[in-house]
Amino acid sequence: MEEDTKLIEAAKSGDKIAFGKLVKQYEQLVYSFSFKICRDKEKADEVMQETFINAYRGLKSFSGNSKFSTWLYRIVTNNCLMMHRKKSHEPVVSLEDSDLFKGTNELQVAHWGETPHDAVLNKELKEVLDAAIEKLPLDYRIVFMMRDVEGLSTEEVGKSLKLSVPAVKSRLHRARLFLRNELNPYFAK
Repeated sequence: MEEDTKLIEAAKSGDKIAFGKLVKQYEQLVYSFSFKICRDKEKADEVMQETFINAYRGLKSFSGNSKFSTWLYRIVTNNCLMMHRKKSHEPVVSLEDSDLFKGTNELQVAHWGETPHDAVLNKELKEVLDAAIEKLPLDYRIVFMMRDVEGLSTEEVGKSLKLSVPAVKSRLHRARLFLRNELNPYFAK
């Protein structure tokens, strides 16, 4: 953290080498998160480039009130959303308004939390899970990936997405319920 602070301050003063070190330090995190959201290598590459261009241009606006990585997550998210809006013709579906959960009681969903560890490593399960995650509406996929895959706290997700903590929790809950419903047939075999 202290190292980041020094690099950020140097980069804010125009030190391109310091900014290059920040890029090197965070490029894997940015690419990985971009790929998880965009689900495409080329799009993830493009988002990563745009993220660091935007970070460089906006570095002076970084106040340090949050972690640098949280700020980068916000930029990645915004770039993914902008790319999705530009290149996608898929309709936006809100889980709040969706019929996906009508007649569904959370207690009726098969409990799959105690699946043997070997099943998690199973290639078939990974493919089923990836397909289910890809079906999530983008806003819910982003929250799910940030919180459950990247391990950010609910507060960090909220800061990155400019959402309240209850809104993050609501989206996360709906994403998890959606995924559980999608995976239920797989575990009912």
